[in-house]
Amino acid sequence: MNTHDRYRFICTLSFGDIYGQIIIWLIVIFASLAAALSLMNSPIYAFLTIGLILVISLPFLLFAFVTTLLNHIEFAVVPPEEEKSPATSPAAPQAAVGQA
Repeated sequence: MNTHDRYRFICTLSFGDIYGQIIIWLIVIFASLAAALSLMNSPIYAFLTIGLILVISLPFLLFAFVTTLLNHIEFAVVPPEEEKSPATSPAAPQAAVGQA
């Protein structure tokens, strides 16, 4: 019994997977800027508002990105016929020859 299988790391993450998260975070940033502009009579409150919203929203954004990334990582067992021929493995791409 062979327990030493080879695995292929596949990341299926695309921009469309995180597009909604970026849009929502941009809305939060623009809302914080609007709140800061409304507090411009006292600049210290304006800067504290921007800082508070950024500090509170950034961990949620990072958590969303990391969990989305981890949900799109796959490990697939490499079949024995692909394991023996390194020319067909995706880890060693073939150089394309261009014509002038």
